[in-house]
Amino acid sequence: MIPVCRLDDLPAGESVRVDTMPPIAVFNADGELYAIDDTCTHQDASLSEGWLENCLVECPLHAASFDLRTGLPTCLPARRAVRTHRVTVDDGVIHVHVAAKEGTAA
Repeated sequence: MIPVCRLDDLPAGESVRVDTMPPIAVFNADGELYAIDDTCTHQDASLSEGWLENCLVECPLHAASFDLRTGLPTCLPARRAVRTHRVTVDDGVIHVHVAAKEGTAA
C-alpha cells in the first residue's frame, strides 16, 4: 500500500503521478478514484498528463484512450491494456494497492 496524497489535494477531474517503478497515475473522475500504470502501452507517454473525461483518459501523445475501470484501450493506436490498481482512502489519505505484474487490481 502506497500513500499518494490527501483526498482534498486531488480535485475532481485531476490526476497525480506516483513515482514508483513503473510509475502509477491516480485519477479523480467525478469523485471516483482510479489508479493505472502511468505509461501508455502504445508509446512511452505519461497518462497522468492526458485528458480525463468520465472514466476515460486520453494519451497526450497519439490520442489512445484507456478505460480507468479496466485498463483496456478503447481505441487505436493502443492495443494492450494498462495495469489497474485498487485505491482506498484512509483518514483522508489516498492509498494505492499495487497489482501483481500480470494481474489487475490487487
